[in-house]
Amino acid sequence: MVQKTARKIHVDFGLCESNGVCMGVIPEVFDLDEEDCLHVLCDEVTPENEARVREAVRQCPRQAISIDEE
Repeated sequence: MVQKTARKIHVDFGLCESNGVCMGVIPEVFDLDEEDCLHVLCDEVTPENEARVREAVRQCPRQAISIDEE
């Protein structure tokens, strides 16, 4: 039996400018708090959110978001 590898969202906070583009694409995964700090609310990539997570990765102006295979 082949075990499916979990895919997780990774944010390089050294690159991230917390500009909120990702939150605009998929707000149930990314959130900015009152101090403009980005938070990942759910780091798992699922079949239901994969297309929008990939769009957030694509649109990130600093390329700070990626998808890691675990």
